Amino acid sequence: MDERLKAYDEKMRKTVEYLASDYATIRAGRANPHVLDKIKVNYYGTPTPIQQVGNITVPEARMIQIAPWEKSLIKEIEKAIMASDVGITPSNDGSIIRLVFPELTEERRKDLVKEVKKKGEDGKVAVRNIRRDGNDAFKKLAKEDVSEDQIKQLGDELQKMTDKFIKEIDKLIDEKSKEILKV
Repeated sequence: MDERLKAYDEKMRKTVEYLASDYATIRAGRANPHVLDKIKVNYYGTPTPIQQVGNITVPEARMIQIAPWEKSLIKEIEKAIMASDVGITPSNDGSIIRLVFPELTEERRKDLVKEVKKKGEDGKVAVRNIRRDGNDAFKKLAKEDVSEDQIKQLGDELQKMTDKFIKEIDKLIDEKSKEILKV
């Protein structure tokens, strides 16, 4: 691959990876510990990821258990979960916090699919913006004694790359939508 294309390939790849990690935080009826990825707990005055203050397990299909390393953190973890957009009220028995995921309603599933499609479209726009930046950069190469054929070839390669990543995004949208709609 041409050195001039590598930077754009990397940016597009990171866009797709970000979208995939963002989709992991969308709950699809089953308990997925990744819904807690963005939650930070106040740990002695420092915002700390929830995974670093306790053990997170999924004992049942629709339940997540959090066993904090220190019992004194239970209130802080509950407060962080309540303040987040997970939409689940935690319950605790003094040593373990449980999050029980209710069955998603048909309407909520459709709303989540809309959200997935919107995020996917945003990802596609980001990939296309990277393509535009690349094409603009390639046009400036004409001033540096690069032939028009080489510039056209770079543009064609960039378009193929764009098409490949757009296809990956479509696949991610499709997979996540099916996962959400599956009852």
